[in-house]
Formats: sequence, structure tokens, C-alpha cells
Amino acid sequence: MLSYRHSFHAGSFADVLKHVVLVEMLEHLLQKAAPFEYIDTHAGAGLFNLKSGDSLKLNEHETGIGRIASKDFPELASYFEVVHAFNKASSLAYYPGSPAIAKHFLRPQDRGWLFELHPQDYESLCNNMQGNRKIRVAREDGLRGMTALLPPTSRRGMVLLDPSYEVKSDYDEVIETVAKAHKKFSAGMFAIWYPVVERRRIEHMERKLVLSGIRNIQRFELSRSADKSGRGMNAAGLFVVNPPWRLFDKMSSLLPRLAKAISDDDAGGYAGRHFKCDVITEE
Repeated sequence: MLSYRHSFHAGSFADVLKHVVLVEMLEHLLQKAAPFEYIDTHAGAGLFNLKSGDSLKLNEHETGIGRIASKDFPELASYFEVVHAFNKASSLAYYPGSPAIAKHFLRPQDRGWLFELHPQDYESLCNNMQGNRKIRVAREDGLRGMTALLPPTSRRGMVLLDPSYEVKSDYDEVIETVAKAHKKFSAGMFAIWYPVVERRRIEHMERKLVLSGIRNIQRFELSRSADKSGRGMNAAGLFVVNPPWRLFDKMSSLLPRLAKAISDDDAGGYAGRHFKCDVITEE
């Protein structure tokens, strides 16, 4: 059993990036009345207590969600609305994971499919999604589960792939799975989250995506500083297949300001320079 628990990292800068993009993708799907399906391959517990022992051990939310304020980022009103929905007044005691964010947006006609293998996180996820008939929770391999669901009956939807990458083969397996899934559901949106621990692994993922032949892929990445060798995640990003048409322009404007807010490089005028917003393959 893998040891990764997202409760130690909830509300980090990587979460902020991932969930800002997730909200944009969900809101894009909501523009039409037709139903859609949301698939989360590595759902986690769904909701996190920022006052818990796990969270306080690393305090990663302090350099993530704790560094940004709604008044400074009015374009993120929908994101902050979800976060505030799980907290009282202006306090920040809980941070919603991707399942809770999706639950907030899904309408009666939409459906959600959440996969989680870790026994404790699976139990927490079931409790956090309890009473919601439009969401199914399964303790299964998310990549296999996602592939079996495609194409969705609604023919509209998105997939979030968010593994821990504890197993190094995940870097290859995720891209290979998306390539196969895209053949079954070419109109679907896919968001592939990744951590930057070793830059060469991300460059390898990018090359594999280009060679897959998938069109219309964009990349959004956020860093706290320039790449550093050694242990630990210094940056995180997402490859997005079939992104909403307004997403690139919004992230182009937003990422420099987010990077400056969460940056560790205040000296020498480097704060805010560490981000990526580019097109991997054209539409």
C-alpha cells in the first residue's frame, strides 16, 4: 500500500493551481444545460482539516492558499466561493479537495465518479460524499476505472488525473492511459497534474504527449522558486487536453501574480518569474 496522504499537503500552492484550473473547467461545462460527467482518478479524502496534526506538520497551506486573498484576485471569485463554503466567516479551517469542489458544482443532471485506493482516505471520501446520489465512490485503480467509463453516456465531461507519482512508472502510465482514453473520448477534457521533483521526468511526459498525436494541449505550471536539485517538490503543473477556450488568456494574466504571491525568491527581483503557460500542441 502506498504511503502518500494528501492531508499533509492540503491547501498548498500546488492545490491552488490545480483547483483554480479545475473550477474553470467545471464552469465551462456548466455553460450548457446538457449533463456532463466528472471523473477523478485519485480522489483522496475530499475535504481536509487544516488544523489537524497532519496539516500542521508541514503547514503547506500557509505558503499556498494562505498567501492569496480574494480581494487581490477578483477573477478567482468562484474558487474562493467554494473554499469559503466550507469555512465560517473569514476563517480558514478546512480546505476542499477536488471531490468537494466538484460536488459543489455538479447539478442534479450531472454525475461524478471518484476513485481512491488508500483505505483511510477512501473511508473519509465516502463520509464526505455521503448522501449525494449523483456521485459514485469506488475503491479501485482510478486509471482502469476511468478507462472503463469512457466514453461517458452524456458524451460530455472531464477527467482529473492526480496521482502521487510515488511509483516512478506513474509518469509513463498516466500519459499512456490518457492517450488510450482520448481515442475513446476525443471530445473530453483531461487535466493531468504533475509535481516537479526532477525536471527531466516532466520533459519526458511532455515529449510523450507530443508523440501521442493528441491535439490541443496546454500547460500551466507554478513554482515557488527556480528549479533546484535535491529532494522535494519545487513546482507543480497541469497538462490540459481540450482546455476551455478562455483558459489560456486567463492563466496568462493570472500566473505571474500567483507566482509572485507564493514565491520564495524575493531577492534580486525574481519573485513572480517562475511559472509556465504555453501550448504543447496546437488545436
